[in-house]
Order: sequence, then structure tokens, then C-alpha cells
Amino acid sequence: MRPFKYTGAKNTEEALQAANSNEDAHYLGGGTNLLDLMKEDVERPDELIEVASLDYKNITSNENGGLTLGAMLNNSETANHREVRTQYPLLSMAMLSAASAQLRNMATNGGNLLQRTRCPYFYETSMPCNKREPGTGCGALNGMNALHAIFGWSDKCVAVHPSDMCVALAAIGATVEVLQPDGSSRMIEFTDFHRLPGDQPEKDTNLLPGELITAIHLPEPVFADHYYYLKIRERASYAFALVSVAAGLQIKDGVITRAGLALGSVAHKPWKLTEVETYLTGKKPNQENFEAAAGLAMKDAKPLEDNKYKVEMAAKGIVRALTMAYERKA
Repeated sequence: MRPFKYTGAKNTEEALQAANSNEDAHYLGGGTNLLDLMKEDVERPDELIEVASLDYKNITSNENGGLTLGAMLNNSETANHREVRTQYPLLSMAMLSAASAQLRNMATNGGNLLQRTRCPYFYETSMPCNKREPGTGCGALNGMNALHAIFGWSDKCVAVHPSDMCVALAAIGATVEVLQPDGSSRMIEFTDFHRLPGDQPEKDTNLLPGELITAIHLPEPVFADHYYYLKIRERASYAFALVSVAAGLQIKDGVITRAGLALGSVAHKPWKLTEVETYLTGKKPNQENFEAAAGLAMKDAKPLEDNKYKVEMAAKGIVRALTMAYERKA
């Protein structure tokens, strides 16, 4: 690990000022991803601004009839919060499937949104990686790419986003609140928070320099009864998803009146299936419609040499997640 300056921000103003005065500084929350990357010499900030102690650790009701999650609250406290578990069980289920209890006790909500890819070419500094070093090439494009993207990738990067929490937030339709360097707030729809790689794969999000995540706003809960988070992985714990599916259904009088659906580990960002959500609305929650929804979801998939299995796995995962969501309290 390279030497760095540590700044313990006493308040938000100090944090923003420190970040605004040093473009090579990083905010430090729980550090569960950032510190690993620094140890591997992938991330090289010359200053860490500690923000985990800032006063963004509450869960409160918001004006939209939903909940607002403080960005500095840890994942365990969030997932096990009574109102999150009862009103947003899809989010709780996704968060509790991630990592380990020890990591969830450290990782912050804001930091979870900023997780970087687990692509082995990104972590291995001897290999080419446009995300780590722009212009060096993408080692995974024609290399070992069984774990990589089937949607939204470019010839610059085929990495996938690793978070479980973010897949559920995409399905729910969250909004991220950030503070800009001048102290003013900015709201970002969750589908706009993360980026596809395009020609700038080094940029994971649409955050501007110095912006600090302060809250995640959840809309009015509609998937409290019918929900399921399916995480398909190589082993039952301590593993990232090969494919994940977050499914939420609102059902009235035997008809789907609203659907929330997103895939994980298939793209550079959580892959929200907006077209499929629209298709399911007004349909009966049955096998035929779920299979049609899966087919619609996968029609634009573009697998690489080694990850063709993800197309079938994701399609079957969608059917299973929707079925489990429907049967949960049916």
C-alpha cells in the first residue's frame, strides 16, 4: 500500500472542503472495498477523507411515503431495521445475501453503491485493463470472460457490477441524494447513478468530483408481500453472484398491477428490466407470462465466448424469482 494522508472530517463541511481541495482524495466509509483495492495497488489515492462518522446514520420516513436510508449507516443495521424488513423485504433479503456478517457490519450504504468490479483483470496490475489504466486494453474481452457482461458492454470493458443491494434498489426504484462541493443537494435516479462502460470504463458512476452520497430515498413500498431475491453463485456463501434477480410484484384481484425487476452480474451496472416490468403489468402471475417475460428480458443479450451460459441462467432465474415472489404470500 502506498503512503497516504488521513483526514478525519469532523463535519460535512470539512469533508467537502477537503475533497474539493484535492482531486486525488477519496472518501472513506467502511473501507471494505477501497482498502482492498489500495492494498492491491489498484486504487492509489494520496488522501483518505473519513466520512463514516458523519451524521447520516438514520432511517426516516420521507415525503413520498417511503423511507430514507442514511448513507453512513452500515448494511447490517439497514437490512435488519424493522421497517426495512417489513416494508422493503426485497432490499433486506438482497443485502443479507451479500458478503459476510462481519463485512456487512462495516460496509456503509453509500459505500455499497460505489463498489468496484471484481473482474480479475482489474485486480491484476500486470494485466491490461482500461478501467484501471485507460488505454491499455481490456484483457477480459478476448480472455477468460466467463464471469463477465452479457448486456451493455463495449470493446473497452466487459466487467460487471458486483453489488446485491444495488440490484434490489434498481428493482424498487430508489433515488440517491448527494451533496455537491458547494453544499447544495442533487438527486440522482438510481438507473442514472451507475454508468455503462462506453469509451470511459474508468468511470463507474455519474457522480461529479467531490460529491458525497448522503442518503438513499426509497419510494412508497409496493412489494412488501410478493418479492424474491435470487442469487446464483458457485458456493452458498462468501461468493459474488454469477447472476442475480431482484423481483417484486404488486398483485390485486389476481392481476399484476406493478412489477419491479432487475438483474445483477450481467452488466456494468444493475440491469433494470423496464420493458419487462411494463409487459408484466396487467398480466396474470402465471408460468406462461413469466416465461414470456424472461424471453423478452434476454432478447438483446450479447454473450462473450465463455459466458453464454448466463443467457439461459438469467432467463430461468427470472422465471424462478417471479414464481417465488408470487407464491410467497399467494
